[in-house]
Amino acid sequence: MQIITISGLDGSGKSTQIQLLKNYLESQEKKAFYFHAIEFSLANKLIGHKASGSAPSVVIASAGKIWLRKIFLKIDLWRFKMLLNKLSNNYDYLISDRYFYDSIINIEYLSYTKNPTILKPGLRIVPKPEVALYLQTDPEQIMQRERKPDQGLEYLKTKKDLYDKFAQEVELKIIDGNRNKEEIFEEIKNLCQL
Repeated sequence: MQIITISGLDGSGKSTQIQLLKNYLESQEKKAFYFHAIEFSLANKLIGHKASGSAPSVVIASAGKIWLRKIFLKIDLWRFKMLLNKLSNNYDYLISDRYFYDSIINIEYLSYTKNPTILKPGLRIVPKPEVALYLQTDPEQIMQRERKPDQGLEYLKTKKDLYDKFAQEVELKIIDGNRNKEEIFEEIKNLCQL
């Protein structure tokens, strides 16, 4: 089973591209399992943050909650490895709307370190996807969209800086997310060799 992940800022179009990818794979008679890293996160379930958008996004956290997020990230990685074992014989692809990389970047943001290399030792335990994509989108463009994130422009700019640095650290394939969804999807298909 191949793992394909799409990471990026809130509002960058990740979910749209994942849905296009899932539909395409299924049209090719491939079995694709949809995975959403934030919905899977035990920390978000227990702390009460909802991926559905009904709760406000977390942009500030105490040291204790950050520490708990780090612990829960390790637990989530263990749970994910168990899930992979369970799915491996039944699916051709696991397509991930966000990935553990996004969780690491969020912890970095909440920690105010602004240095994504601080959690780099933890990357050893993250299952390496066959294709890891970063949908790089300008924060200003995101804020012009109909469904814009509630965190605001400065938040998006800071997170984009973290994503840009992190993408180089872990060699994410960068896709220009400022184009229309059809052009972006064609590039995704090419990068995934579909």
